[in-house]
Formats: sequence, structure tokens, C-alpha cells
Amino acid sequence: MTTTPEEPTPTPPGRPPVVDLATWQTAREELLVREKAHTREGDALAAARRRLPMVEFDGTVEVVGPDGPVPFLDLFQGRDELAVYKHMWYDGAPHQGQCEGCTTTAWHLKDAAVYLNARGVSSAVLTTGRWDEVASYVEFMGYSQPWYSVRDVEAPVGGPMGYLTCFLRDGDRVFLTYSTTGRGNEPVNGSLGLLDMTPYGRGEAWEDNPRGRPEGRGACWYWRSDADGNATWGPTSRPVPQWTRPGATPVETLGRHGHHH
Repeated sequence: MTTTPEEPTPTPPGRPPVVDLATWQTAREELLVREKAHTREGDALAAARRRLPMVEFDGTVEVVGPDGPVPFLDLFQGRDELAVYKHMWYDGAPHQGQCEGCTTTAWHLKDAAVYLNARGVSSAVLTTGRWDEVASYVEFMGYSQPWYSVRDVEAPVGGPMGYLTCFLRDGDRVFLTYSTTGRGNEPVNGSLGLLDMTPYGRGEAWEDNPRGRPEGRGACWYWRSDADGNATWGPTSRPVPQWTRPGATPVETLGRHGHHH
């Protein structure tokens, strides 16, 4: 036999109030009004994005891939649109020493190409690494999307890394249409959006949480871990997706920039 307590259920420390389903539904619907406004504003921003001016550049500039140097135009694979991620690179560093933030983005993009291609959009990853190092890394990570070295190539094909960038092709003419970095990259990192829906969020110090919630940690703290899954930037840590790779064992140094840490 169950009983209904006379007093409201006490709230565990650091958590929102405990209420009945009807009360929760009311609060949920109030928040939904704000969420829908946020969605509509996102749609308006996307519409403005599609109206940005474009920059034309020489599409014959060469990038280096598995078949050697090829013109940038080849990355379109005959399609009119191209979305790329510009992956940072540490020369001479072993796989575990590469950027965990770029690894996060590239990993989330791994299967996106199937849907982009179906919509007439090609995709690729560009990086400033030397091709032999890049090819080894791509094989280790198991990436299926095309990767290219843009070492010594000028912007907008080369230039700063850590960006999502979009291009449009009209015959042999090529245009830069959009580019973003930092938190602008988040839309492709689907796990971040899902974490934002969970009770504890991302667990990052900048987040606004209920009073009493455990202290958050540094931004992106969970993108790199040791063999036991502990988030760390330690001598045996590596980007989290790498632990799923065959042969990904602890090592003695991150090897970034050729130095021991």
C-alpha cells in the first residue's frame, strides 16, 4: 500500500524543487515559449547567413590529399556546396598529442557526410599538418571523410585553423560564403546540445546552475582523459574518442611540439 505524504517531498541539495507532474508540465510549457522564440531567432540568423556577401578566390589552388596535390575545386566532388572543418595541427606530435577540441568536432562530423552528400553538400577536413603525418592520424582515428593538407596555402582555403567554413561553386568559380569558430562550432557537436538538456548540463564552471550544485570544472574538461576515463591533461591523456581506437594505449608523453610535459 502506498501513501501520499502530507509534506512536500524534500528537495535533494543542489537540485530544483520536487513537484507533481501537472506542476512540472506547467513549468515546462512556460519554458517552451522561450525555446520556440530561440528556435525562431535561430531560423532568422540562418536566413541572414544565407544572405551574406561572398568572396571569390582561385579554386585551382592546390591542396594535398591521398592522391597528392589536387585543385581545391576537386573537394566539391562535382557538387555545388562544400562544408569543411579546419583542424589544428601540432607538427611532430603523436596521435594523442593532437588537439582534443578539433578531435571533438571532427569526430562528430564523421558520419555527417552521408546526410550532407544526400543534400548536395560535400565535406572535408583541412589541416596544416604535413600529409604523411595527417594520413597516419586519419588511419588511426578511422575517419572516412576526405582529409587534405593545406600547409602554406593562403586563406580562405588555408589560414587560421579551428573553423567551420562553407563554400559555393559555380562552374569553375569558387566562393567563400561563411566561417565560424569557437562556440560557433557547437552546432555540429551534437553531444553538447544533448548535455545542455540533461540535469547537470556540461558540468562546466561558467554554467548557471541551481544553488548547491557541485562546482563546475573548466570548459571542455571532459574532452581529454586518461586510460581510466578520468578527465585530465596529464602525461598519459589523449582526446576521448581515441580510446575507442585499436591500439590506443597509455603513453608516457603528450609529445606536443616535440617536448615532454
